[in-house]
Amino acid sequence: MDFRQLNAFLTIGKLQSFTAAASELGYAQSTITTQIKSLEDELGVKLFDRIGKNITLTHEGKKLIPYAKQMIKLSDDIKNVVFSEDAPSGTLTIGAAESLCVIRLPEILKEYRKLYPNVEVTLKFGSCSDFRHFLRDNLIDVAFSLGRKIDSDEFVAEVEFDEPMVLLAYPGHPLVNKKEVYPKDIENEPLILTETGCSYRASFENIMTDNNISINTVLETGSVQAIKQFTMSGLGITLLPKVAVEDEIKNGRLIPLNWKGPDFGIVSQVLYHKDKWISPALRAFLDLSKKNMDRRRI
Repeated sequence: MDFRQLNAFLTIGKLQSFTAAASELGYAQSTITTQIKSLEDELGVKLFDRIGKNITLTHEGKKLIPYAKQMIKLSDDIKNVVFSEDAPSGTLTIGAAESLCVIRLPEILKEYRKLYPNVEVTLKFGSCSDFRHFLRDNLIDVAFSLGRKIDSDEFVAEVEFDEPMVLLAYPGHPLVNKKEVYPKDIENEPLILTETGCSYRASFENIMTDNNISINTVLETGSVQAIKQFTMSGLGITLLPKVAVEDEIKNGRLIPLNWKGPDFGIVSQVLYHKDKWISPALRAFLDLSKKNMDRRRI
């Protein structure tokens, strides 16, 4: 097999069309068909079901996708090594917790893009547990994580620090004036939380469960901005990283509660696999992330 076959396979899988894939890759459709047939013959399986005009991946085809992506990515890495220039170029795939994408990452990426315009950046969303898998399988170059600490000899933490969390309510909420807020005070309170699988939601739920407190979730969403808006509107209270609500706290639109319960144990980390080749593009991102996050650390 060769990289052209794998690239054709991935493009067809994405577009679900041999004709569209041929157009996108600049090949004749007969060339695409020949490449896929050669790949199927070599692997001894069918990669696509062709029923009428519909093209869908077979079970075997779906299993091939992550490996094909890895091989294409390794090919790009090899090119970057052999033909490296003074200025970083090539591709950079960042695994990111979605909440970080509205908190710290935009400013870093804006500066990175300005400094290194020849690097193509891709974001792959996930959780702390996803990042372990993504890094091991080389699906991402670096993980930009916010959650429970990823602590393993497999990974190198370029940046790591405790992330302050705040329990928040709207102005006028009865708990705002309470000197000390404990888990029992949250019982029956309507809660606006991030989606299931979010590390700091899991930490909060574990604390409540350990204290035999039932949770009254009225809304869950992966959007930090939506959580803030619904909390300000009076729908309920929420838990967010402090860095995400600095402006709202300063303007009095959200009020931090004086939480005296257990620590949430949330950490921000920028990690890569210990065996990962540090390309110029990745080295530049690591250095810029460390500089930016050290400067703005609370």
